[in-house]
Amino acid sequence: MAKLYFRYGAMNSGKSTALLQAAYNYEERDQHVLLAKPGIDSKGGGSIVSRLGVTREADFTIGPDERMREVFARRRAASAHPIACLLVDEAQFLAEGQVDDLLRIAVLDGVPVLAYGIRTDFRTKAFPGSRRLLEVAHSLEELKTICRCGRKAVFNARRVGESYVFDGGQVAIDGLEVAYESLCAQCYLRESGGGLG
Repeated sequence: MAKLYFRYGAMNSGKSTALLQAAYNYEERDQHVLLAKPGIDSKGGGSIVSRLGVTREADFTIGPDERMREVFARRRAASAHPIACLLVDEAQFLAEGQVDDLLRIAVLDGVPVLAYGIRTDFRTKAFPGSRRLLEVAHSLEELKTICRCGRKAVFNARRVGESYVFDGGQVAIDGLEVAYESLCAQCYLRESGGGLG
């Protein structure tokens, strides 16, 4: 039986790089994959972009109100080859119903789904897509990165200029004014003055 996998980690833990590597591994063995990402992720336009500089065009993007299984079915039907795997980047931005469709794609359609994303925002609150993936995925795997102090990073801190901010909208895609830093719990608490969201 095909499974739904959620591979999560703090910012800069190599999620997009791992997704692109998984796609390469399938294709190296003459298996065909589809790559998708939520349309809200404007970084890279329609491409999946690794911070290491590796980029690949996504096969499709998902709008906030689109049904993931229906879009996947159309793309699968249009393919000249059987689809061996669906890989989804920035899965934290999916709606809960879209995550449920990922489970249906794996279980009912027999296609493994590898979803990559972050668990929580800069306020330590779960993204709806990530929360649902943690609830329904067959397999959970944490991709690790380190904090500036050398400890394991688990939180994502938002910076505007040189200052950390701990309030505001959940989504602010990388831009000129907003940056993110992966921090361990100790450094996060120090920067936030001991607050957690």
